[in-house]
Amino acid sequence: MTKGVVIFIVGLGVVAFAMNCAANWLEMQPTPVEQKFRIVDVYEECNVVEYSPTNAARYQYFLDCRK
Repeated sequence: MTKGVVIFIVGLGVVAFAMNCAANWLEMQPTPVEQKFRIVDVYEECNVVEYSPTNAARYQYFLDCRK
């Protein structure tokens, strides 16, 4: 192998490692509360709130009836 090919392969490995570290760092950041709770409807005097937990494949709903 020539010196240029070795430098290219090592550089590609360093870039892949850096991208993996950046993706892991972004995934570990806390999610803003606004993204987890969202008012989707109104029922009489209450708000129907949708809650989507982190890494869950389902939504949960509840009524918020503050007066």
